[in-house]
Amino acid sequence: MSPSVLSRSVAELGVVREVLGIGSLIAGVFGALLRTIAQGRFPLEEYVRQTWFTVRVCTLPALAVSIPFGVILALQVGVLAQEVGATGFTGAGNTLAVVRQAAPMITALMLAGVAGSAICADLGSRRIREEIDALEVMGVRVVDQLVLPRALSTVTVAVLLNGVVVFFSIMTTLLVSVVVQDLSAGGYLASAALLTDPTDLMISMAKAAVFGFLCAIVSAHVGLGAKHGPAGVSDAVTRAVVANFVVLFAANLVLSQVATIIMGGGL
Repeated sequence: MSPSVLSRSVAELGVVREVLGIGSLIAGVFGALLRTIAQGRFPLEEYVRQTWFTVRVCTLPALAVSIPFGVILALQVGVLAQEVGATGFTGAGNTLAVVRQAAPMITALMLAGVAGSAICADLGSRRIREEIDALEVMGVRVVDQLVLPRALSTVTVAVLLNGVVVFFSIMTTLLVSVVVQDLSAGGYLASAALLTDPTDLMISMAKAAVFGFLCAIVSAHVGLGAKHGPAGVSDAVTRAVVANFVVLFAANLVLSQVATIIMGGGL
């Protein structure tokens, strides 16, 4: 076997191992949720602490991205609508783009870059300090006490943050369309209400929840596997962010296609 083929085989085995590890952790989190609820030992304090931390570190960056994105989207959609003579549907185009695609992805990327890196760094630091090993020796379930509350807090913040991003992005596109492109505010809102409905928002929230869960799981998996001291934690954080971006874009593609098949409308 040539060295190139051997190295490719090793890389493929590494990817398969990581995927299996993430799948195992997902199953472990669902099992931990059922177990802690049945035993009445849900880590509520840790959940609240992690939720507040995630809200505090992710809200402003998400707004800092959603507002300029709304400006760019409004300008691009407005120019396109003028070229094809469909300015009356500018509001619908902006709103559909924000609700169906932009808001969940902005939320997911902010969680991956900020909350995900924090989860990975925290668990990775605990691993290299042998705190995780100590907990396992004492019989404490690491998934129950550390991974589960972080996963649930990330899902909670993802849903809330998605709603905030939707609101601010739509308001930004509305202001840009009315002030810069001289469109009617009433016509803009009428066209948006014509082609959108609450189902679009519900699916957007569901996508954000799935993205938040995957972000927490991938970050926790990489963090728990950190090795080789502080440098290993730094490498784990980098790998977690990159892996999250890949997983989130792939998940967005899959969820969009599933929603298209089920509902008969593109997402």
